[in-house]
Amino acid sequence: MAEIPLAVVLRIMKVAGVERANRTAVKIIAERAEDFGAVIASEAVKLTKLADRKTILGNDIKLATERVNRH
Repeated sequence: MAEIPLAVVLRIMKVAGVERANRTAVKIIAERAEDFGAVIASEAVKLTKLADRKTILGNDIKLATERVNRH
């Protein structure tokens, strides 16, 4: 079950140009966004540990996103 509010996902979809979407479509996008976010966070944790830190920084997220998108 998605934790991201579906209304937020629908607003993002509308900004992207979606005029109408059923609840199932919105739920699937929310689930995929959460999955992608978890992958990025996991990669950021690896980078943070390599830097011998405990706090994830914005740059860690940016680099993690680039690394995930390459694969």
